[in-house]
Amino acid sequence: MVTAPILQSGIEVTVPKTRTVKEITEERTVITINKDQRVFLGNDAININQIAASFARNSRSSQPVYFIRADENVPFGAFATVMDAVKQSGITNVSIVTQPLEENGAKR
Repeated sequence: MVTAPILQSGIEVTVPKTRTVKEITEERTVITINKDQRVFLGNDAININQIAASFARNSRSSQPVYFIRADENVPFGAFATVMDAVKQSGITNVSIVTQPLEENGAKR
């Protein structure tokens, strides 16, 4: 799980909180699933059936790294469908964005 400085995106999601979080500072392509289960690549809405073609257009390297940030209220089935589309498009390096749990009432 990673936490990343990608919260500046205009797409509001409340990502799950986890204890295992690694902060990432480099910019990566972000796939977002909002609470309405709409899928975005960067800030652009995307049809899940067109995800492979969109990845091909947006890829800057031969082995791109993607982040998936999903609202914590998104059903697992919706998340799994997006992950499957990502894997079917040949993308294998995917990290899930979370935020750190608060400890003792204070944020880390």
